[in-house]
Amino acid sequence: MATPFSSEAEFEKALIDMLTRHGWGEVIHCPDEQQLIDNWAKILFDNNRGRDQLGDIPLTAGEMAQIIEQINELRTPLALNEFINGRTVTITRDAPQAHNFGVEISLKIYDRLEIAGGQSRYQIAVQPRFKTADELLPARRGDVMLLINGMPVFHIELKRTGVPVSQAANQIAKYAHEGVYQGLFSLVQIFVAMTPEESQYFANPGTGKFNPDYFFHWADFNNEPINEWNEVTRRLLSIPMAHQLIGFYTVADRASGNLLAMRSYQYYAASRIADQVDRHDWDSGDQRGGYVWHTTGSGKTITSFKTAQLIADSHNADKVVFLLDRVELGTQSLENYTSYGGESLTVEDTSSAANLATLLKDKHSTLIVTSLHKMSRVNTDTLKLADLELIRAKRWYSSSMKPTAPPSVTCWQPSNAPCPTLCFSVSPAHPSTMKTRRRTPTQPTCSAMSCTAIRLPTASATATS
Repeated sequence: MATPFSSEAEFEKALIDMLTRHGWGEVIHCPDEQQLIDNWAKILFDNNRGRDQLGDIPLTAGEMAQIIEQINELRTPLALNEFINGRTVTITRDAPQAHNFGVEISLKIYDRLEIAGGQSRYQIAVQPRFKTADELLPARRGDVMLLINGMPVFHIELKRTGVPVSQAANQIAKYAHEGVYQGLFSLVQIFVAMTPEESQYFANPGTGKFNPDYFFHWADFNNEPINEWNEVTRRLLSIPMAHQLIGFYTVADRASGNLLAMRSYQYYAASRIADQVDRHDWDSGDQRGGYVWHTTGSGKTITSFKTAQLIADSHNADKVVFLLDRVELGTQSLENYTSYGGESLTVEDTSSAANLATLLKDKHSTLIVTSLHKMSRVNTDTLKLADLELIRAKRWYSSSMKPTAPPSVTCWQPSNAPCPTLCFSVSPAHPSTMKTRRRTPTQPTCSAMSCTAIRLPTASATATS
C-alpha cells in the first residue's frame, strides 16, 4: 500500500529522493528557461571538446540561440523526437576567439546507446518556472522535470493522497493550453501524472488534443498494473528505463503527425525478443522460433515494427522480413512501417517473387514487407550468391502449444533448409518477423522448429495502430 502524503511538497521531496537513488543526479531548484539553457550549454561544452568542435571555447549566447531557433522551427513533439534521437545538432561558430570561427560544426546532444554511461548526464529540475504564451497570465511552476544531457524530456505533475490522478493530467493539459511548452520546454517527450496511489504516462501531443485513451498505466510482465508511486518510479522513471523509453520505445508516426509512447506489454515483447536475438548463440544448433500472441486492439503493428527496428539497429540480422498472408494487410502494414521508420529506416515493399529475391540479396535492404505467397515462390538457389540462406516457410501447428495458444497461432517450419537464426510469428493475418543469417559451411538441417511462446494479455486501452 502506498505511503500517504498530506501535501504535494512532502510527496515531491520523497519522489526526488527516490529518483536520486535510481540513476538521477544533480538537482536544480526553481530554474527558469534561461537557466536551463545555460545548464545545457555547459553540458554541450563538456561533451564536445574536440578540436573540430568547441575546443576550449564555450558556447556563446548566439550559438545557443541558433539551437533554440532550430527547436522552435521543428516545434512538434514528433519532429523534436527525431531531433533528440538524431544525436547531433549543427551550428555555425560565432565566438571570435574560436579557431573555427565562422565554420559549421556538429555537436553531440544525445546518444540512446550511452545508457547510464558514456557522456550521458541525468538531472532533476524541481519547480521549473514557465512563461505563458499570454503575457496577461501569471508565470507557472511545474512540479518536476527530468533532464537527459540538459534537455527536459519528462515532465511530472504530482497530486497528494486522495486527489484523483486525472487532476494531475488536467494540470498538464492546462499548461499546454497556456503555451508553457515552448522554446526549450517544447523538448518534453513524455508526461507523467502521479499520485501516491496511481500514475499515468503519455506522449506529448503538442498542440493536439490530450486524449485519455492514450494515458497508460505501467504494468509488470504479466500485465498487472503497477500503481504505487515508488514502484512506478523504480520501474519506469529510473535509469536505465527512462533513457531507453526516450531513445527506443517512443514511436514517431509521421502519417498522423503524432508521437506515440509504447505500452508496457509492447515494451516487454519488443525488448525481450531483441535481447534474445542479441544473446543467442546461433552456432549452437538450437534454433528456436516463437510467437507473440496479440489480441485485437492491442497495438500489434507497433510491437512488430519496433521489434524489427531494434533487431535491425543492433546489426544482429542480415534481414528482417515481415510475412503477411493478405495483400490488403501488406499494403496497410507497409504504410504503417514506412510512417514509423521515416528517413532513418527504409522499409522495402515487394512487387513480385523476383523483386523479393533481389531485395534479399541487396546488402542495403534490411526491413522487407512481403507475402507468404511471394516468399514461397522464391528459389533458395538464387540466393546463394548473396551468401544468405532463405527459409522457405509453411504453416505448422504444434500440438505442444495447445495449452497456451489458440488454434489460429502458427509457427513456421523450414523445408529442407538450414536452420534460421530466428523466426517469430503471430496469428494469421498478423505481421511476423523472420531473421536470416549468413551461411556457415557446417550449418545443420532442421527437421522441425520448436516454438517458444511470449504471451501478451488482452489490452484494455484503445489501439494505437
